[in-house]
Parts: sequence; C-alpha cells; structure tokens
Amino acid sequence: MPGPGVGEIAPDFELVNQHGESVRRADLAGGPALLVFFPLVLTPVCEQELGDLAERQATWDAQGTRVVGLSVDHRYSLREAADRLGVEFDLLSDFWPHGEVARAYGAFDETRGHATRTTFVLDGGGRVRSIVASDRLTPRDVGEYERALASM
Repeated sequence: MPGPGVGEIAPDFELVNQHGESVRRADLAGGPALLVFFPLVLTPVCEQELGDLAERQATWDAQGTRVVGLSVDHRYSLREAADRLGVEFDLLSDFWPHGEVARAYGAFDETRGHATRTTFVLDGGGRVRSIVASDRLTPRDVGEYERALASM
C-alpha cells in the first residue's frame, strides 16, 4: 500500500507507547514531528538509531520537535529497550493489528513482517515535509532530519 507523499497529510493513527499510554497522530499537531519507523527494536542497527535520537533529545525538545518511534514490537519490548538506551520519547507499538500503521504509511516490509527503515518529517499541521529512508541494514543519517526540519 502506498503511503503519503511529500506535501500530503499523514494518515491518522492511535497506538500505545512503551508505557501503555495512547498516542494519536493528532497529538503531534502544533509543531514539527519525526515519525521514525524501524524494523525491530532488539537489533543492532535499530538500537544505534534509537541511541542517536536519544542523544539529541535536548535539541529536539528545544526546537519543539516531537520524536516518535514506531515498530511492530510489543510495548514491553519497547519499554525494555527505552529504559536500557535512555530513550525518553514515545516508542509506539504497531503490534496488533500487525503493522497496520506501517502499512498505512507505505512503510511495511511484507516479506519480513516488520516496518521498513523510513522516517516521515511532519509539520505542525500533520503534512509530510520530507521522507528519509534507508535499507534495513543501514542506519539513517540524523543530519537529514535536522536539514529537513531547518527547511521548514
């Protein structure tokens, strides 16, 4: 299923985070947001990416940018990883229905059964301003997020 393109409104969703709290796309309105889809939390590349994002949390907060990670992992796995990696932003569980939100964004690998490594940079109105993607074995460059945010 194709996802939203640049300039389009991002699909709505409602998922639980690593603390069991409900988060909706509408909750991200009012400021820029990074929707960071990642394959599986307990893998080296995903942990590296989450660690890189966590290291920049103060910068994102100062800019008013909301960071949200999304994967098909269960919220308990996301909680364990968040606690271990020092991740303070929301990690959302697209566990059931399996990958439904990733599919809506065109960010689901049907063969492997998990999200692809795709980030949607949203403006305060929920419109996609940039899409950053890489293959499953290559971490995304956080600098690309910063450039996309700076261009808004």
